[in-house]
Amino acid sequence: MTTSINLSTPWSRQRLQQTLAADGVIAYPTEAVWGLGCNPWSEFAVDTILALKQRPVEKGLILVASSVDQVQFLLRHLPEEIQARATAHWPGPVTCVVPDVKRQVPDWVRGDHDTIAVRVSAHPLVRQLCDLAGMPLVSTSCNPAGREPARTPWQVQRYFPAGIDLMVSGSLGTSRKPSTIIDIASGRRLR
Repeated sequence: MTTSINLSTPWSRQRLQQTLAADGVIAYPTEAVWGLGCNPWSEFAVDTILALKQRPVEKGLILVASSVDQVQFLLRHLPEEIQARATAHWPGPVTCVVPDVKRQVPDWVRGDHDTIAVRVSAHPLVRQLCDLAGMPLVSTSCNPAGREPARTPWQVQRYFPAGIDLMVSGSLGTSRKPSTIIDIASGRRLR
């Protein structure tokens, strides 16, 4: 059974940081569903998530951040107009697909794309996770491919009785569906 923590104590916050630093995978509540997350610069951790979900690496994954500052490394290379379009949606339940012009995000997160999907969350727990990690995290729905995303800790455990290193307890946000996805360069809605 996966260890479950809340982030109310220094010990639990340290345990989260250690898990992410050791290429671990976490499960946590997001705005609408439970998510799986990890350090995006850990190929091992990302491969673990892809294997759990039975998701091909080519599709790419989303990065979630606590603030625009955490994704500024991507935005600063874009025209001001595109930066402004992206930041107008944040924080909130909108994922923006932005060009990764300097290829700063690893291929195992970006997939077969020259872009990366990024969301600056308004969910307090998600923001706390990213702040404690000191970086954006991979964020993908907690479910095997083709199944409904988990909405309860029980569903997380049922889908993944093994493979998740740490479950962070908390409440889902008020959204009933996953984030909207927008291609920020074209303005086209993808989901």
